[in-house]
Amino acid sequence: MGTEREGINFTSLGSGDEAQDQISLENADSGWLESFKNIRSEPWFQVFLISFVCFCCPGIYNALGGMGGSGQVDPTVAANATVALLSTSAISAVFFVAPLYELIGPNICVLIGGWTYALYSGSLLNYNHHQNSTFVIVSGAILGIGASFLWVPQGVIMTTYINESQKGRSIAVFWIIFNLGGTIGSLASFGLNYHSSVGTVSDFTYIAYIVIMLSGWLLGSLLLCPAAKLNYKYQGERNSAVAKRYQGISLKKIIEMVKLALSILCDWNIIFLLPMFLYANVFYSYQQNIVNGSTFNIRTRSLNGALYWFAQIFGGITMGALLDTRHLNRRKRALMGWAVLSIFGMVVWGGGYKFQLWSSKRILDGHKQDLDFTDKQAIGPMFLYIFYGMFDALWQAYSYWIIGTKSNAPVINAILVGAYKTCQATGGAMAWRLNALGMAPMSQLALNWALTMAALVCVLPGVYKITDSNVKETGQETENIEGHTIIVLAKNS
Repeated sequence: MGTEREGINFTSLGSGDEAQDQISLENADSGWLESFKNIRSEPWFQVFLISFVCFCCPGIYNALGGMGGSGQVDPTVAANATVALLSTSAISAVFFVAPLYELIGPNICVLIGGWTYALYSGSLLNYNHHQNSTFVIVSGAILGIGASFLWVPQGVIMTTYINESQKGRSIAVFWIIFNLGGTIGSLASFGLNYHSSVGTVSDFTYIAYIVIMLSGWLLGSLLLCPAAKLNYKYQGERNSAVAKRYQGISLKKIIEMVKLALSILCDWNIIFLLPMFLYANVFYSYQQNIVNGSTFNIRTRSLNGALYWFAQIFGGITMGALLDTRHLNRRKRALMGWAVLSIFGMVVWGGGYKFQLWSSKRILDGHKQDLDFTDKQAIGPMFLYIFYGMFDALWQAYSYWIIGTKSNAPVINAILVGAYKTCQATGGAMAWRLNALGMAPMSQLALNWALTMAALVCVLPGVYKITDSNVKETGQETENIEGHTIIVLAKNS
């Protein structure tokens, strides 16, 4: 028996302790992974995440565009690239990406499209050395398709992942984070080019932008999730009968999605909104290439770009807070937002008219791209440019909120966001083409002012059609799809 005691395997006892430690470590890893999954599946986390992705990709792209001519002396190449970008985006957003969104999900959309922002910045870096305008224009066209794959999921997440009562706040949060990209990117360019005597930004500026864009692309590709994978508190609201009907990837499903898109876009309630969507990018060519690009030197253009995008933060906060006001019903909030846009639009374009009279006289006297922020003459034009940025945010925040009032279902809002981006790109492409063809600055201003007021008049019937909620008194949201009324959404908890 003694011999048996001596034969006890003490190693096996130790290995048991090690096994317990291993189990503890596995449990810890499992707990960490479960916590990460819970955080990732929170709708607000998804809103913050897509906002940060847009901070890195279109936000930094905006920093380039906000400098006028994407940081180049001759704005014609950037203008033509932007025409190519907006043209391909106009075709792809509603007719291609929107029907595909429900089939492939937001993370795959971003994986397909996000890298194209870095490609475009790389083409500008190449242009600094080789003057290869064809590469810039082709990159712009590719970016147009890629941008559609980013902006459609962005719009869906922002307008459907959050409860109706908080959609204004969701838009405001997005606008803050997204426009910090343009603000910080422009400030970085301002610092890097502070002592520059040439009309183009430095190579390092483009390289820094490329790194940031690629970081945002990878983050969105890995962490974004579709509505069906939101955590248990929200999942019941997101798994709609519409989504189930169009699940799966097949030619038949794609054809059905296209038919669904056409049926939604032919609704009169949506047609009334299209002029407002069409105008949402028209003013950029005039503001960036004429007001900023032709008036100021390179460092002041960079500073103005930062101020322009920073002003958008306040515009987004203002409109978001206004549209989430609790003591008014949703239609009254919509009318109040419309009134703010109308008044602000008249004031800012009136100020723009006075600026253009002054600017046209300066150019005739031979003054171009020479105004510095240290000059007293620069104060008024710089503040005008700030208010232009704020008006842009007011307009787009209002447009997205209007989309959110039409449905709470991702499959429906993907089509509406696709229509918004298509119209936005179409209007922008026409405006940039007119800019590239040398349309007189005063004519461009008159066109913008007229389209602002016309779009606001056209959207009024659609505003009056807004109901107090997308959820019916029965506790279910319904949509009439191809002649059949089906349940879209369970009542918000």
